[in-house]
Amino acid sequence: MASMNFEQARFNMVEQQIRTWDVLDQDVLDMLYAVPREGFVPPAYKALAFSDMEIPLGGEAGSAVRMMTPKMEARIVQEVALNKSDKVLEIGTGSGYLTALLAFRSAHVVSVEINAAIAASGRRNLEEHHVVNSTLVVGDAARGWPAGAPYQVIVLTGSTPLLPSGLLEQLAQGGRLFAVTGEAPVMVAKLFTCKRPGTYSEVELFDTVLAPLINAERPSRFEF
Repeated sequence: MASMNFEQARFNMVEQQIRTWDVLDQDVLDMLYAVPREGFVPPAYKALAFSDMEIPLGGEAGSAVRMMTPKMEARIVQEVALNKSDKVLEIGTGSGYLTALLAFRSAHVVSVEINAAIAASGRRNLEEHHVVNSTLVVGDAARGWPAGAPYQVIVLTGSTPLLPSGLLEQLAQGGRLFAVTGEAPVMVAKLFTCKRPGTYSEVELFDTVLAPLINAERPSRFEF
């Protein structure tokens, strides 16, 4: 494994996968060189750290947690347009890699992970890479995390058939929320912006498919 050229692989990832997916913000591209993705993937997958694929992180059978593709992570960071003063809520910590990217350009990230084993591994990765401006919490934030609200940025790392209104209400004025909404095979990545309390704009970014958050809000068509 020592023979693998991580720098060449990282360069290829940025040039071939990420730039071609409309991620052109130089600050975001620089960040991908500064935060070593290979340090956040499970050891068995190190050689695939820069591949255009979702990497398994474990979890219970049937609900295996996966890292998003590199282009998806980069696109999210670009779309939410981070500022150094932003307080960020990340729903679903996973490996901690996206947490580290968000922390790189913001004041503080509160990251909530429902799976305690995944959270422990994400915390370890963040500590190893000296990401000090993030707080990891084990809990369920699929409907929001009011304890730290309001947030300037909220990112859902799993899809949600319906976006809970509580999440939008936790955005500060001018705040941005990234979410993938809908159910397979039709899901859309969207950016919501809080114009003023109670008023939100919504932009459809691209079609995609992303595994749902555990306990994501669903349409109530099955209630009897």
